[in-house]
Amino acid sequence: MSDDAAPAPKKKGKKKLILLVVGGLVLAGGGVAGGMVAAGMGLGGAHAREEVDPYAPKLVLREGQSADPTIVHKAVGSFAPDPRRYKASYYTMEQPFTSNLRDTDGIAQIAIGVSTFYDAKVLDGFKDNEMPIRSAVLETLANQDAFVLGTPEGKTALQGRLRDAINKVLVEKTGYGGIDDVYFTSFIIQ
Repeated sequence: MSDDAAPAPKKKGKKKLILLVVGGLVLAGGGVAGGMVAAGMGLGGAHAREEVDPYAPKLVLREGQSADPTIVHKAVGSFAPDPRRYKASYYTMEQPFTSNLRDTDGIAQIAIGVSTFYDAKVLDGFKDNEMPIRSAVLETLANQDAFVLGTPEGKTALQGRLRDAINKVLVEKTGYGGIDDVYFTSFIIQ
């Protein structure tokens, strides 16, 4: 019996040693991983640095403003740039849009212009894809209610919908959006 009792404590000691070594490695690995996340070096954490597309449009700073290196943009148009820091560029579409309105005999005729705080790539992409953008604008306009468009809130909401529709086309065609605002240069409802 004494021979059976002696090996048991020896196995228990090996298990304890193995558990301590494995536990230490897990803790050390967790510490390294936590440090990497905190330093923004990887592992997909909230502070992980994202690669910036070198071909994506860049924000255009106003004269006298400096770039803020802490701002990392995930995608063009995914945030609202501060108009006090960035310069807007404008483009007016030459032809107006005429469309029937939803569930009425009324029509709307609008002319629009757009703005962006990004470099010429956005407006070049806009001009290169004017036909699908015109189609998206007409589709959006045709889904509007004449009574709602007669209100200031309805016009403001339509500007947002048009911006979203235009950016959707730009993302599909160029890989990035970038239109920050849509403006009416003419607005007629009949």
